[in-house]
Amino acid sequence: MLIIPAIDLKDGKCVRLRQGRMEDSTVFGDDPVDMATKWVNAGARRLHLVDLNGAFAGEPVNGEIVKAIAVKYPNLPIQIGGGIRSAETIEAYLKAGVQWVIIGTKAVKEPEFVTEMCKEFPGHIIVGLDAKDGRVATDGWAEVSEVMAVDLAKRFANDGVSSIVYTDIARDGMMQGVNVEATARLAEEGGIPVVASGGVTNMDDLKRLATVADKGVIGAITGRAIYEGTLDMTEAQAYCDGLNN
Repeated sequence: MLIIPAIDLKDGKCVRLRQGRMEDSTVFGDDPVDMATKWVNAGARRLHLVDLNGAFAGEPVNGEIVKAIAVKYPNLPIQIGGGIRSAETIEAYLKAGVQWVIIGTKAVKEPEFVTEMCKEFPGHIIVGLDAKDGRVATDGWAEVSEVMAVDLAKRFANDGVSSIVYTDIARDGMMQGVNVEATARLAEEGGIPVVASGGVTNMDDLKRLATVADKGVIGAITGRAIYEGTLDMTEAQAYCDGLNN
């Protein structure tokens, strides 16, 4: 299992939101490239970047920062989400050195887009499912649909999606613990490896997630916890490495 630090980009800075609200953000750093360096030095083997402005704009806004991180760490796998709604955007990110792009809103509104992009960019597509009470939210979490996360995952099971990043909106940024049950159910029923996101607060959360790793939970994204110090990045990854031995 991987521990994946989140670097959320808003107005060129590194921030964290509470439950996806742009007006409720905390700035943790003015230089996202320096922040990437911090997590790499702490033992991160993958980074999760989110263009928050892009998620609301529907197109990349902080793309140059993403590129700068990819250029500085060419051998570090990076996944990027936020405003990815065209093949041109995906191609640009992959050319910049990003390993995976995360399709969120468009995966809900136009599932066939995911199918097409998996064919065009095999091995590079992740689907981001952000859910509240099991229902998928879109447009920077501004809208909650009637689509169930598990049903949508099943829809993509044979498309070649690399993994699903699953966020429980109610838990995100609230330091309330991860929704282990929902995450495990999605991995088991959806048939696609899942990366947990939202609510990873401390080592206890990781230990609970580790109990469902065999169901297809391959990692955990953490943000506020490592920024505020309730979870130590190096200790967390060392624990997960120990599980694999």
